[in-house]
Amino acid sequence: MTIFRIPHDQLSKQALQGVIEEFITRESTDYGALEVPMETKVRQVYQSLASGNAVLIFDGKTETCNIFHKNDPLIKKLMP
Repeated sequence: MTIFRIPHDQLSKQALQGVIEEFITRESTDYGALEVPMETKVRQVYQSLASGNAVLIFDGKTETCNIFHKNDPLIKKLMP
């Protein structure tokens, strides 16, 4: 299995922005009754990555990136 954790600060600002935006739109993040601007969502995900509460994962088999909460059971299973 080719799963890698990528430190978010190893990506260029533009690449990280693209990964975060793609994650937000793919996951259809629901923020409730209030409409939340994309810039706010991007900032929240970036802050989660910067604080270590979220991790950036690259899957070499599918050649895709994803963002997971650091305590996600899937991450603990894939990356002992």
